[in-house]
Amino acid sequence: MEEVDNVVVASAAFVVIAGLLKKRKKKRWWTTSLYRNRLIPRGQLFLNSMVEEKNGHFRNFVRMSSVDFNLLLESIRDDISRNDTRFRKAVTAEERLAITLRYLATGDSYTSLQYLFNVSKQLISKIIPEVCRSLVKNLSQHVKVPSTAEEWTEISKQFDEIWNFPQCIEALDGKHILLQSPIHSGSTYYNYKSSFSIVLMALVDADYNFLYVNIGCQGGVSDGGVFKNCQLYKDLEKNKLHFPESSSLPGRNEKVPFVFVADEAFALSQNIMKPYSGLHVKGSKERIFNYRLSRARRVVENAFGIISSVFRVLRKPMLLEPEKAELITMTIICLHNFLRKSHSSKNLYAPEGTYDKEVNEQVIPGSWRSDCDNITSLIPLRNIPRKSSLSTNNIRTEFAEYFSSNGSVVWQNEYA
Repeated sequence: MEEVDNVVVASAAFVVIAGLLKKRKKKRWWTTSLYRNRLIPRGQLFLNSMVEEKNGHFRNFVRMSSVDFNLLLESIRDDISRNDTRFRKAVTAEERLAITLRYLATGDSYTSLQYLFNVSKQLISKIIPEVCRSLVKNLSQHVKVPSTAEEWTEISKQFDEIWNFPQCIEALDGKHILLQSPIHSGSTYYNYKSSFSIVLMALVDADYNFLYVNIGCQGGVSDGGVFKNCQLYKDLEKNKLHFPESSSLPGRNEKVPFVFVADEAFALSQNIMKPYSGLHVKGSKERIFNYRLSRARRVVENAFGIISSVFRVLRKPMLLEPEKAELITMTIICLHNFLRKSHSSKNLYAPEGTYDKEVNEQVIPGSWRSDCDNITSLIPLRNIPRKSSLSTNNIRTEFAEYFSSNGSVVWQNEYA
């Protein structure tokens, strides 16, 4: 009887030991697999998986095609790899670019990027500005103010053909980019919305490209003074922008200058047209002018909308000092123009339906509008009433009378 009990105990012990050995074998395999993966460069597994799944996942990760990712990489590789210190060797050029683009595309915290790429937060804080400076240096040629009357005239033709606004050369607007409270800044960056910000001032052409930006003016400066602090305003006042000569509108006799279209935040001037203030009777020349101007201004609204929809670091206050926030914003502007002009990324970056469009003269809102409902940054400049001179009012009146007569479009009375 005792021998039988010993056999039972031995059998039970065998079963238990066999089970433990089996579990240990599984654990050892799992541990070996983990360390095998760690031998692959940081983040490389993730990049490999994106390439394998082709452009869909790659676009979601870095907001561009793999072709343009590699093109950018080759253009900046020397800049971001030339410092062979102990820290720079730890992360490849591909990973540094991917980290930066991921940050711009999502606005993820450095902690999130740390877990994704297995790179320390301290190193990430150095990588992102370094890559951004290199991208701006290599892509800045895509953001260029026209330098000749012929170039301005070509842009004006696009506004006339697409948006039915002759002698319009750019759409002008500005936004406050919110920041955390900068160190020792006092009220310098404190804006009218009781938050801290820098200002992005921009000119956009008829095809949604940024041709001029001024970034970094402190949010504490009055919104009326922001534009006057730009070099563009100074050049405009001194007639250094090489605008075409003033000419009459089609079917009219009075000569008018080429103009920017803007909103109520800007002062009416010889080269800046803004809406008539107040309410106006339906079908009046003032109301028709306001409709036609807002229709042309839609390009700058859409340009701001798409960069905040795609590069989501702009959707919330940046936890950066103003100088780095300025660099991040300029990088986004350069990437926007680069991707808009790219054959492989244009439709990935802003597919059909992203921007506002007109179908049978009816406006169909772009998808960016619903995507930006909860945005807490990029707030508009404050509207400030200003008294305009008689000469500038006469220029606006000439445009208003043209839109109500020779330059009318068949659908405008439905909306104005």
